Amino acid sequence: MTTQLVGDLMILALLARVFGADAIALLRRLAAAGVRAGVSEMTRHERGDGR
Repeated sequence: MTTQLVGDLMILALLARVFGADAIALLRRLAAAGVRAGVSEMTRHERGDGR
């Protein structure tokens, strides 16, 4: 394991520790937005508004 890799992993661990809760909340919001977009796309195709 190179020293640069160890440094990168340490920075990643620190960022995960500091921003962990915020990152989880952001991922949940992104997942919810993706689900809403998918449902919207499905209903659009069912109505015949699709291409």
